[in-house]
Amino acid sequence: MKNKIELTSIEIDRIIEMAWEDRTTFDAIEAQFKISESQTIQIMRQNMQPKSFKMWRQRVQNRATKHAKKRNFALGTHKCTLQKTITLNKISKRK
Repeated sequence: MKNKIELTSIEIDRIIEMAWEDRTTFDAIEAQFKISESQTIQIMRQNMQPKSFKMWRQRVQNRATKHAKKRNFALGTHKCTLQKTITLNKISKRK
């Protein structure tokens, strides 16, 4: 693990945004920014209010959606089966 992570403020903002999203895995963050899960946590800790970091950490700890190996669904299937489809600018009704 690198001791010092050199990222731009835009990259840090994007990492925080991705880490905050429940369905974005740490693996996706690592693929895009070449930083590990522990480095992501370090960035979150350094750039968030302590209370916000604690809340985020409790929410994502051991969460299956944050770890690709723990997911029980395929990537790309984030649409709920009950979600309405949009066709020709009209929302179709459930049958």
